[in-house]
Amino acid sequence: MSFFTTYLVQPILNLLVWLYNIVPGNDLGLAIILLTVAVKVILYPFTMAQIKQQKALQDLQPKIEEIRQRLKDNKEEQAKELMELYKKEKVNPASSCLPLLIQLPIFIGLYRALADGLNSKGLNLLYPFVANPGTIGTMMFGLIDLSKPNYLLAVLAGGVQFWQSWQILRRPSPAAPPPAEVAGKEGAKDESMAATMNKQMMYIMPLVTVFIGISLPGGLTLYWLVMSLLTVAQQSVFLRKPQPPKMTPQLNQV
Repeated sequence: MSFFTTYLVQPILNLLVWLYNIVPGNDLGLAIILLTVAVKVILYPFTMAQIKQQKALQDLQPKIEEIRQRLKDNKEEQAKELMELYKKEKVNPASSCLPLLIQLPIFIGLYRALADGLNSKGLNLLYPFVANPGTIGTMMFGLIDLSKPNYLLAVLAGGVQFWQSWQILRRPSPAAPPPAEVAGKEGAKDESMAATMNKQMMYIMPLVTVFIGISLPGGLTLYWLVMSLLTVAQQSVFLRKPQPPKMTPQLNQV
């Protein structure tokens, strides 16, 4: 048995089957939802760090664009000032990828568990303390076959993906206007190049989610849908908290 199977696929499969055994009606969909909640709890600190970094980076966009416009002919100095800004505000642009990178092997493990594990041969991977149900029904609430691609789940997942991005990328509220030192400058405009690219990604990523979702088993799409819904809820709680404007020194002008 491979390292990946032993330390990722097998634990996921066992947790999924254990949940399947205890949920009312032995409903696979409900078991996947509970599994997703468990994974979300484990990833909570990483997701919260990602949300904070995304929000901080979005709040910094006016300053970032001001630096890029002011130093567009001096790339070396521009990079230096951007790094100083990130360091000063304790923002790491690459950190927002961490939860996705952590989720990727879990997603692949769940795919393997659904594709290979939920059959008589795959159930040989169960631990001794997990009861073997013999066969596992793939229906959710008696309506959706989670072993086959499902267009409805894919579209819902794409819609929630859009909602998740919109929460972060929507226009800043009046309570958090652009800093005075960059207000009215080219880099502070909402329709700047960076803002436009962000808005484009807000529409592209949901389409990618739908495209991938209609080609995967419904169980995987359900996992992604529930994970996105939980992230939206987590973001809503964080973003509802008042964010007082920061008092920052004036940027040096060249």
